[in-house]
Amino acid sequence: MKNLKEFKLIECQGTPYEIGRQWGEGCKDSILKISENIYNSMTLFHKASKEDVIIRAMKFFPAVQAFDPYLIEIMRGQADATGLSFEEIFTQKCYNELTFCYDNISGLCTSFAVTGKATQDGKTILGQNIDFLPEVPIDLLKIHHANGLKQFILSFSNSSEFTFSSTGFGMCANATIGKNYAFNIPVGCYLPRVMREKNINDAINILKQVARGLGYYHLADKNGHMLGIESIHNDFELIYPERDIILHSNHYITERFKEVDTAPQLQPDSYHRLDRILNLMNQHYGEINIEIIKKILVDHDKKPNSICRHIDSTVPVSSATLASFIMVPEEGAIYIAAGNPCEYEYVRYEF
Repeated sequence: MKNLKEFKLIECQGTPYEIGRQWGEGCKDSILKISENIYNSMTLFHKASKEDVIIRAMKFFPAVQAFDPYLIEIMRGQADATGLSFEEIFTQKCYNELTFCYDNISGLCTSFAVTGKATQDGKTILGQNIDFLPEVPIDLLKIHHANGLKQFILSFSNSSEFTFSSTGFGMCANATIGKNYAFNIPVGCYLPRVMREKNINDAINILKQVARGLGYYHLADKNGHMLGIESIHNDFELIYPERDIILHSNHYITERFKEVDTAPQLQPDSYHRLDRILNLMNQHYGEINIEIIKKILVDHDKKPNSICRHIDSTVPVSSATLASFIMVPEEGAIYIAAGNPCEYEYVRYEF
């Protein structure tokens, strides 16, 4: 019998500042914990002071302010609601880049999108397991923007967002880590603008401009359009579906990116997880539905380093599945498990 745990749903609306303030009020404990985690880990492992970490993060500020002033106002609202400084909130949005700068990256995910002939009824289904260190907070929000756009957001450490849009498309993300970086705008500062776009074409066009390493993304919509994007520090490649399926884990698929891929050293089980989910999708090709997807996402082949990931007690630092989600754009519905999907039931939310 699975547990019936749910994320607390925080609803926000109004101006971007008001959204940020309500976000901060509803997720205050998580946001305070995130700051504590960042500075404690940087001090413990890298002897970097809080001031040093903030100074490094704020180097990104001019580019972010020019790129998305809407997000800046959300961050100001979060700061005022939590009692943290704006600089501390901004540092959280730079979490992914800071972990790279301080050589402290750990995280894995397995994602999918299927549509058309691959599924039982032709509907698009996309989702993934979100894997990272167990102490990292995840919050669930429903945002009502003043222009009518609504979003479900799984906010990961207030630095990355897995977003489902009322306009009929959603996004999955996986860590991909190359050997070189020339950072411009942090992941946590470009994804929000990407997902406020009205369709996946406009969203992908922004990703083509700003996605440069540290993340693979695929987007899929209610009309069966699906597209992914891989990137390194100075290049990107679009990933197209094959047989109405897109799959990804944590290594590069693009041939010319493989020479800078660190997955063989940092995330070697990525190759098996991708092969495994491909085999499972092929086994059920033409019959894939929500229930089959749920079974695939609880797969334990090669446990603990499996699609449904568990702590590996044989290594000093290990990731686990912190949440799992399944989006059905045609239904305006997202199913979310608040932990390992082998242990927690999926809860359906809809617009």
